[in-house]
Amino acid sequence: MADKYGNPDANPDPLTGTPGAHPVGVGTGAIGGAAAGAGIGSVVGGPVGALVGGSVGAVAGGLAGKEAAEASNPTVEDAYWRANFKSRPYVVVVDTYEVYQPAYRYGWESYANYRGRTFEEAEPELRRVWETTPAATTLSWERARSATRDAWNRVERGFPADIDWDGF
Repeated sequence: MADKYGNPDANPDPLTGTPGAHPVGVGTGAIGGAAAGAGIGSVVGGPVGALVGGSVGAVAGGLAGKEAAEASNPTVEDAYWRANFKSRPYVVVVDTYEVYQPAYRYGWESYANYRGRTFEEAEPELRRVWETTPAATTLSWERARSATRDAWNRVERGFPADIDWDGF
């Protein structure tokens, strides 16, 4: 993907054009942060506390999600999957990389937001979020799941601990 100046592989933010966008990481982090903040806020301050806690949690979670998503290099991951996707058993022979690219991106960006959890533990939330994305209109979760998990496992192998001890 090119930035607004035509430079390749900049991973530009869709709104500002600045390099280094991680919309999935930010969105997933914001959702988790809002839920946690609302829960804590409601205990401390009732309904008003839940509202304030949810807002603060969404911002903090979004920032944490962006930082976590940056743990994997999107340019490297995209190049890897572009070169290797055809060898995967779930890929339909006539499909291009662009069909699966959103699912791979989702997997490599989401892993860091769920560190400490297995793919299976995170899957219900991953699916729910995926089904709200524009990519879900062309690639159902049933088809996106394997590509998402593949990218998740590849990033997981790059971290010191393999949380689900599956060798990936």
